[in-house]
Amino acid sequence: MKWISERDALIAQTLAFVQSVTGRKDDTLQPENPAVGSTAAVEIVAVEAVAREFEPPPAPLPSRPAPVPLPRANGDFRTEMQARIANFRKHQERFEREREEYYAATLTKLRAAIRDPGGPPPKK
Repeated sequence: MKWISERDALIAQTLAFVQSVTGRKDDTLQPENPAVGSTAAVEIVAVEAVAREFEPPPAPLPSRPAPVPLPRANGDFRTEMQARIANFRKHQERFEREREEYYAATLTKLRAAIRDPGGPPPKK
């Protein structure tokens, strides 16, 4: 199959390029089972970086990372957690209340529909 030999040639060319750029061999990137009967010519081309006049040089990276904020005092953390828990409980209670109201309204509509089977079907 021609595509297998082309694939193997591309892999070999890529590995050769990586090795020429890094200056070392990387055995983990070698193909596991190269095609036995295929012969592929690999051409290694030297790549030169050309600086253009209109491109500014890349900005230097900061030498150290941004400072990490200090942990808060224990009491402040505790009050914040208590406030978050209280807010969460209020939120859950609201959901439960709305769910109960919806259930009661739906049950009322269903009972009314059962009592009056000749009436129009309930609207959604």
